[in-house]
Amino acid sequence: MKRLWLVILVLGLFLFTILDLVIRSSGNTRYLAALLLIGAFTIPISLVVYFYEHVRDHDISKPLLTMCFAFGGALGLTAAGFIEFSTLRALNFGALLAVGFIEETSKLIFPAFMYIAWRNRHETDGLLFGVAAGMGFAALETVGYGLLAFNQSQGRIGSVEQTLLLRGLLSPAGHVAWTGLVCAVFWKERQKAGHPTINVVVVAAFLAAVCLHTSWDVVNTVTMPALLAYSGMAVVASLSLFLLLRRYRESRGELPSTQGSLSM
Repeated sequence: MKRLWLVILVLGLFLFTILDLVIRSSGNTRYLAALLLIGAFTIPISLVVYFYEHVRDHDISKPLLTMCFAFGGALGLTAAGFIEFSTLRALNFGALLAVGFIEETSKLIFPAFMYIAWRNRHETDGLLFGVAAGMGFAALETVGYGLLAFNQSQGRIGSVEQTLLLRGLLSPAGHVAWTGLVCAVFWKERQKAGHPTINVVVVAAFLAAVCLHTSWDVVNTVTMPALLAYSGMAVVASLSLFLLLRRYRESRGELPSTQGSLSM
């Protein structure tokens, strides 16, 4: 099916709207779990499918990419949560930097298995694995933030909606961009070297992702004037998307002609 990503997005938004109306009209929060899941996963799944449709390598199967999204995201979130437990007690710059380092490392656990396996060798493979793992991580994290918003607002559905909408719209400029960037560079450098390698370029890409992640957390955590905070978010998001899209264009341009001809 062409433009499957758009079908998923429209259906997801439709179901989210219906569930939201049911909860608001009946006051029955029994459907909150479904609302959270659909709200948190609709945009991430749509984006992963979009990338798959446009930069896919025929060696990557849909089940494998689904595993990377589900298990990669869950494994990364679990590892990050376990390691971050003591770190999050103090939200200073050092702690936020540690969180950025931990989460960016944790999201690479599942893609690292694919990297070592050596089966999927093109930069687009790394880009897809990174986007899938990053989006799986972001979606599961959004569910947690949605529950937190529900509890802190004493059951206000409006707070849940705002959290899901904001995190859903910003997720492409966050976890997906950072992990997609690192994995694309990982695969690109391995393809150039002819064997698995961690060189200066790979380390620089990883540190860039950590710095962008930390900057995002600082802007959203440190008390500052609203204009400065929004400006900081816009700068970090724009730079993150720029770096991801540059890797997207370059990797897609290097595909064989039968794949490189895929249109936007």
